[in-house]
Amino acid sequence: MRCAVISRKFDLRSYYGKALAKIADRIESIDHPVTDGAEAVRIALAWHPHPDAFERYPNLKAVCTIGAGADNVLACPSLPPHVNVVRVVDPAQAEMMAGFVAWHVIWHQRKFATYMQQQRDRIWRRLEQRPASDVPVSILGYGKIGERVATQLAGLGFPVNVWSRTPKSAAPGLRAFAGRNGLFAMLAETEVLVNLLPLTPETRGLIDAEVFSAMKHGGYLIQTGRGEQMVEADLLAALENGQLSGASLDVFAVEPLPADHIFWHHPQILMTPHDACDVSFTAVANTLVATAAAIEAGEIPPHAVDRSRGY
Repeated sequence: MRCAVISRKFDLRSYYGKALAKIADRIESIDHPVTDGAEAVRIALAWHPHPDAFERYPNLKAVCTIGAGADNVLACPSLPPHVNVVRVVDPAQAEMMAGFVAWHVIWHQRKFATYMQQQRDRIWRRLEQRPASDVPVSILGYGKIGERVATQLAGLGFPVNVWSRTPKSAAPGLRAFAGRNGLFAMLAETEVLVNLLPLTPETRGLIDAEVFSAMKHGGYLIQTGRGEQMVEADLLAALENGQLSGASLDVFAVEPLPADHIFWHHPQILMTPHDACDVSFTAVANTLVATAAAIEAGEIPPHAVDRSRGY
């Protein structure tokens, strides 16, 4: 089966070359735009495709993203309505995200930003230590990644709440909330807010002044969902008035972040370049093979996105 490799953010071919080579006996991968044999393309591996990317592939059946989120593919205007969009579900990615979030929660809990400033100022001063049990953490999004993040934080002794759009059963030791009323009930008990939500019309702009003001005073934001979900001006205002003590940001509305953006030099913001976690080469290859098998069998591929929900 022929697969078109499509991206305008980075070189998927070089990054996933070894994974694609391992499945070459099943799937022939060709760089976009395919000029010869485009009608034979049944699958695309894509990340931030050009607006017209899918126009040249009349027999396309599925598009596999390279991450847990599918918003950039779903937003592509040339994506036909009948084509399945398939997410990569990777336990290793969830584990990586869990470690990333735990590091940032502990960064806030143990006041490491203050210690770094004290080091620069050559100040030897011990700070009051707080046990994890005194730092309630709430997680927006309770899918496979959210579940792993939540259970790991709970295992470290943090009280953990989880929120989803619709009610879900939570693992032992976690408290589950759902819907808008549940969101604000949870926020009232929240010191550290972790965003793991997919980008949908409902989550765009969700993290705003109302959310920040509902949290405990001096709270902390860990933003690893999508940049468009957070209102930047509201974050800056919450940092300025002390409602938030700081924020760890991994995703941004514009990426790469412009060189003149205030976030670069804001003393209460810790930034990473959309690098909280990544899918493994093996998971991408397995997803392509499983998708091809489903297409050959006339079935919906595993982990296909529900377009009505956006994930």
